[in-house]
Amino acid sequence: MTPSEALAAIDPNKPLRILHVEDEPNDAELVSAALEDDRIVCQIEVISTRRRFVDALARGGFDLILSDFSLPAFDGLSALGLARENAPDVPFIFVSGVLGEEAAIERLKSGATDYVLKGRLTRLAPAVRRALAEAAERRKRREAEQVLHEEREFLKALLDSLTEGIVACNSEGTLTLFNRTTREWHGASEEPLPPEQWARHYGLYLPDGKTPLETGAIPLLRALRGERVRDVELVIRTGDGSQRAVLVNGQPITDARGRKLGAVVAAHDITEERQLGRQLQQAQKMEAIGRLAGGVAHDFNNLLSVILGYSEQVMTGLGAGNVFHGKVSQIRKAGERAAGLTRQLLAFSRKQIIEPRILDLNALIGGTEKMLRRLIGEDVELVTRLGGRLGRVKADPGQLEQILMNLAVNARDAMPQGGRLTFETANVEFHEDLAREDPDARPGRYVMFAVRDTGAGMTPEVKAKIFEPFFTTKEPGKGTGLGLATVYGIVRQSDGYITVDSEPGSGTTFSVYLPLVEEPADEERPRAAAAVPRGVETVLVVEDEDEVRELLCDSLAQLGYTVLAARDGAQAMALSRRHPTPIHLLLTDVVLPGPSGREVATELTRLRPELSVLYASGYTDDEVVRHGVLEHGLAFLQKPFSQADLARKVREVLDAAVVLTPR
Repeated sequence: MTPSEALAAIDPNKPLRILHVEDEPNDAELVSAALEDDRIVCQIEVISTRRRFVDALARGGFDLILSDFSLPAFDGLSALGLARENAPDVPFIFVSGVLGEEAAIERLKSGATDYVLKGRLTRLAPAVRRALAEAAERRKRREAEQVLHEEREFLKALLDSLTEGIVACNSEGTLTLFNRTTREWHGASEEPLPPEQWARHYGLYLPDGKTPLETGAIPLLRALRGERVRDVELVIRTGDGSQRAVLVNGQPITDARGRKLGAVVAAHDITEERQLGRQLQQAQKMEAIGRLAGGVAHDFNNLLSVILGYSEQVMTGLGAGNVFHGKVSQIRKAGERAAGLTRQLLAFSRKQIIEPRILDLNALIGGTEKMLRRLIGEDVELVTRLGGRLGRVKADPGQLEQILMNLAVNARDAMPQGGRLTFETANVEFHEDLAREDPDARPGRYVMFAVRDTGAGMTPEVKAKIFEPFFTTKEPGKGTGLGLATVYGIVRQSDGYITVDSEPGSGTTFSVYLPLVEEPADEERPRAAAAVPRGVETVLVVEDEDEVRELLCDSLAQLGYTVLAARDGAQAMALSRRHPTPIHLLLTDVVLPGPSGREVATELTRLRPELSVLYASGYTDDEVVRHGVLEHGLAFLQKPFSQADLARKVREVLDAAVVLTPR
């Protein structure tokens, strides 16, 4: 250090505060005079005992400590130890009359800043200046190190707050930075690894998740070689065995002169985005399947209308005693089962027309039990515990069958090694205090059906999300995440609510609560009259399927009606213009070539205001709604239907005399 630098270490406007350990007053005066002679302004506190030294250190505020080596009640070596312990930043200079060269060196090694012999006090002021300058330099260096440390901690906290994985290496390829996200993926960074081991050690794969990444394709190594890496997709197999799809960007790190210091990459986790993309594709596939199901159901319903209609006519003509009556009855039963399968297909694709009915849940579960047994497989035991004197509910039977199927499929998947699946029903009643426990529940009487499995169960985190659309715990391609969301929607649409009770390893119970209604089930209602109603009015049938049109005309004629037949709207309009007497009812298919059934009805009722309208269709709800049929006050007959259903519906519309007015 130069003399000028040493001189600058002392502020001439601020006296130095010096603690002087000395028992000889004359020596203390000589030290003070030596400093003043060299223009060092100071305030010196002289002490000679250990207690006063400790007290002075506790008060603090000293810029320098001077100490004799040997005192009657104290010694310099002890003072040095106390000073280094309590005031480590304060320079400490021995000022002694007797201190050999070797002893002085040992004291410096022990932490003393310098030593000056009392016989050479001319060296004291330069030693003081040098000690203070070194202390100032140490403070500056320490402050700079503290600033650097704080900046590093800030940068570390900033990087750890990011959801992106950040990895950096030095110019030799040694990994130097793993932020929190990367540590969660790979665990803590271990000993330095050469780049050729990175792909294997850190589980780096191509986007297919199966092909290991070649060393030359590793984004960090590419960046280290000088390349700016942009939007490289790869898969990381994390420490817990899961896979994360990531999008990586990186670049080399250089100094101001362009020298290579290392490289850094940032990996953005796109796993959920990819899963949502796959789920969207799966949902689109499901929508396509639903549309296909709707088209297939339309064709099936037309065919089944012919099969059921003619088999019913044949059975009526043969009479119960005929040998072929039973055989035709079997044909009809097979057609009815096929109609049931079509309804299930529409329930699966969520394309069924909603027709709420008063239902007995015990009968519904009993009717689907055979299908459920086939669905869950032989290694799952199916148990039913159906409550007695069960109340009735109002809901769409197809939708309730869909709930049963979805819950059964989920339960089966939760028991890959087999288990027990239990269906249970009961009447329950919720009072105000019980209803408050569940925000969806309301006080009242309910019919409960529960689906209980002995499978793996669910964690609270999974249970909290199971009704969310697109949430699934199944492997990619194994589920859409829409099943339980659909179940929840159906239950809420039916004014009910659903609860889940599940713990890992203890199975799962879904409990569905539907409002109890005080009405007998539809199938238990007594018929107003046993005979099939007949009539003498004129009915115009518009149907583009030849077989169905012939069946309708034949059935209506047998019931006593005068029948006019048309294959499309144009022919129907022509018949209406030529027919001189009233036409009482238009029975039309909804979807026709050319003008739709709704358009034909609108035009005909404009010309014949007395005309009643009955729509029939084998299409699904979206087709019917799109053609404007499912509106309040419009009569509709869903295909396939029996001759008795046709007779009752025609009679009901004619007797009600509902006239469709133009809109």
